[in-house]
Amino acid sequence: MEEQLYRLAEQWAGETPGRVERLAGAGSNRSYYRFGFCSKSCVGVVGTSADENRAFVYLAKLFHSKGLPVPEVHAVSGDYSCYLQDDLGSLSLFDAIKQGRESGSFSDGERALLTGAIAQLPRFQFEGAKSLDFSQCYPQPSFNRRTVLWDLNYFKYSFLKLTGVEFREDLLENDFETLATALLSEESDTFMYRDFQSRNVMVKEDKPYFIDFQGGRRGPIYYDVASFTGQAKANFPTGVKDELIRAYLDALKPYRDISEELFCEKLWLFSFFRTLQVLGAYGFRGYIEQKSHFVQSIPFAIKQLRALLPTITQTPYLAAVLNEVAKLNRFAPMPNTGGLIVTVTSFSYHKGIPNDPSGNGGGFVFDCRALPNPGRYDEYKQLTGCDRPVIDFFAQHREIYDFINETKPMVNRAVGVYMKRGFNSLMVSFGCTGGQHRSVFAAGQMAAHISQTFGVKVVLNHREQKIEQIFSPSKITGEQ
Repeated sequence: MEEQLYRLAEQWAGETPGRVERLAGAGSNRSYYRFGFCSKSCVGVVGTSADENRAFVYLAKLFHSKGLPVPEVHAVSGDYSCYLQDDLGSLSLFDAIKQGRESGSFSDGERALLTGAIAQLPRFQFEGAKSLDFSQCYPQPSFNRRTVLWDLNYFKYSFLKLTGVEFREDLLENDFETLATALLSEESDTFMYRDFQSRNVMVKEDKPYFIDFQGGRRGPIYYDVASFTGQAKANFPTGVKDELIRAYLDALKPYRDISEELFCEKLWLFSFFRTLQVLGAYGFRGYIEQKSHFVQSIPFAIKQLRALLPTITQTPYLAAVLNEVAKLNRFAPMPNTGGLIVTVTSFSYHKGIPNDPSGNGGGFVFDCRALPNPGRYDEYKQLTGCDRPVIDFFAQHREIYDFINETKPMVNRAVGVYMKRGFNSLMVSFGCTGGQHRSVFAAGQMAAHISQTFGVKVVLNHREQKIEQIFSPSKITGEQ
């Protein structure tokens, strides 16, 4: 733990803490600690960005002075590298609605917590904006064209390109510009929380308290409602989303009266944009930073995307590309039945080892590059390991069958154990130079073997060939 934060806590309390507990982090670069003293406690925060910390402290003090339910800031280091705030406990709204999230059926108590939280949002948006110096916001004072295009390109580079779905850069950028124009068509002087979601609401004595608003800025009211109702892993059914929107609109009336129909017309567009922004964050935190929690959230965000796409008419090319993404089997949510799904992937080492969308780390990876390569011969260069001439080539080179047969006992052992322990995901990957011949053939053989031997669902993904196939026992042919 950072020494400066410890000294700050000691000075604030006037005593040495009797207990220091590091709290679980999320997607930020901030670290959180709970300090326990004889008669009180606090939460200490260390952040890598002094400007971001300064924005939080400024907003927290302003909101607290207005009576908004946020933690009070007690002490700040001179260089803004760390600060102390109220200890609001350990129960987030996200955790408080766990039963509803997992079952899809939210109790009266859970719905009351949710509607109570979103009913506070207009207070932040309108009362919070009064006398707020937006130049203090980080990293931008307002939701503008630059920030919209930042988020859209974040989505493109940190998620879309990693899916392998092909697209034309120029047509995509044209639709990005169109979407930005539509999002910015309405002027606003309200405060946009930006990350208004159940993970950033703490529940203390059945009342909501709000945290992590350091990215807030001037912006439209729709964004935060889209963020809250469309949180991927909250798993809100349509009825609950409608109830939340009505609760928000009721609370909005003292500040602005707008019909539900007109509000929702704009809301769906912001929900679409927010989903793209979230997928960019999930891709960066999950695929690039290798944080499994975010990878596991991707299928939930894709589910939101599927529901929104039919309503999006302004950006037809972007919608068409996203429809291709939504069809990918790798983004199908894993069922909660305990049934194992094995994903078998072929790939090119030039393009990197496949990411594991389940968040389990990638499973087995087998290197086929020492095997005979039909790609060196002109007659096979335009074919793949699925084509009969290539299969016949391998029939004359038994090394590949020896190789596959050596991998089977290891995979068999894992599949058997995973089934017994109720695991729901295993990944087996085969790589070669181009991901076209040897790895494709080996992956197909392994997928057929697993399906035939164990009767589990097998997803075969030839990544570089853009081919996906679901294997079932009825589709199996004999192995060599």
